[in-house]
Amino acid sequence: MKKEFTANTVEEAKKLAAAEFGVDISKLTVTVVEEEKKGFLGIGRSDAKIVAEYEPSKAEIAADYIKEILKCMNIDAELDITENEDGAVIDIKGDTTGAVIGRRGETLDAIQYLASMTANRGDKEYYRISLDSCGYREKRKAILEELAKKIAKSVLRSGRTSTLEPMNPYERRIIHAAVSEIEGVTSKSIGEEPYRRVVI
Repeated sequence: MKKEFTANTVEEAKKLAAAEFGVDISKLTVTVVEEEKKGFLGIGRSDAKIVAEYEPSKAEIAADYIKEILKCMNIDAELDITENEDGAVIDIKGDTTGAVIGRRGETLDAIQYLASMTANRGDKEYYRISLDSCGYREKRKAILEELAKKIAKSVLRSGRTSTLEPMNPYERRIIHAAVSEIEGVTSKSIGEEPYRRVVI
């Protein structure tokens, strides 16, 4: 995004640009087109003119998209963004985030998928967006690990395979990792998305 701004001084023009783009001045690329001229007794005075450019990061693009979704859902929440080597983790914090999580995290997964698509639109280099809300992912991980251990023990006792309910790739990876630590049992995925299941 690039736009021209005019004000009494260069600094004021920068502030106008920051307010327009809704970001800190430090995030702008500014080209001074014309410095302000004081003139003599007001004669010959002219304003400063700048061209300010703002290129939002992929994390910011994803966060803006998520904010729009939350607004449509009438959910008042704060976004906490942590960038890492692979991408960004965006945590939705608020009192009414149950609707954002949905049944077994389905709504959270759907928003994460859409935010990732939006952030990576037209770019070959993939930037991973991970979405969480009030520590849901960690709690769900613990539940799935317990489930995997429980079913693995049952399979060891009975000698019969057990097929779990359909899960997304992230949840299947958790099950596979937990099963791989238990001697005497193995796991594999069968079926087509979105009904792909783990067999222990």
